[in-house]
Amino acid sequence: METPRWDMLKQQCPTRQVLTRIADKWTMLVITLLSEDEKLRFSEIRRQIEGISQKMLTQTLRGLERDGLVTRTVYPTVPVTVEYRLTDLGRSLGETVGAIRSWAYANMDEIESAREHYDAGSRSSVAALNAA
Repeated sequence: METPRWDMLKQQCPTRQVLTRIADKWTMLVITLLSEDEKLRFSEIRRQIEGISQKMLTQTLRGLERDGLVTRTVYPTVPVTVEYRLTDLGRSLGETVGAIRSWAYANMDEIESAREHYDAGSRSSVAALNAA
């Protein structure tokens, strides 16, 4: 039997780097946003993703560009205009991110209920330990 080329369970497998990139919340949000718009400027992305710093957005976009998921186009204007678009590879990831987003929306009520149940049980356990 042939050994598979990639095995993310192995520490040195390069797919772990890819998994780290695509499982990052900022990556997921940028991919989601760029899936909805054909192209966006840096400032438009930053304005629409609440809580992202300029530094984090820069790092995220550079990583996505390096991995071939995003293209960056610079226009020689004053000030310089930079636009970002998903590549074909990025659009295919966008479909998967969209499915994850749909799953989260569809299951959020159940997740919140599970959290409340868990937290109530944790408080009961702590109270019982403190009483002992």
